[in-house]
Amino acid sequence: MHELSIVESLLALVLEHAGKAEAEKVVGVNLVVGELSGVVQEAVKFYWDFLTRETIAKDSRIIFRHVPAQLKCRECGEVFLSSEYGYVCPKCRNQKVDIIAGRELFIDSLEVE
Repeated sequence: MHELSIVESLLALVLEHAGKAEAEKVVGVNLVVGELSGVVQEAVKFYWDFLTRETIAKDSRIIFRHVPAQLKCRECGEVFLSSEYGYVCPKCRNQKVDIIAGRELFIDSLEVE
């Protein structure tokens, strides 16, 4: 359900920047979403369609660019993807890791007319 508040914030930013660009219509929003952000793509689309219906962003599309969870071992410094190895370093088998990518959630760009 936190997607509703996320989409409300995204829409406010989109409308603000579209207004500054004197845009008449928002065509698309390019959104970067990390694997560990906890954001459900289908929920974002649902709320986006619902909240934009009476704005210049009506019928706009959201394009998701996914960022995989990337981890770094605190012991040996190995960088790896969690999707391949979970949260265990593939080099030294240490479980003490730092997340270095995958928590992102931001607007990369807008397409306006």
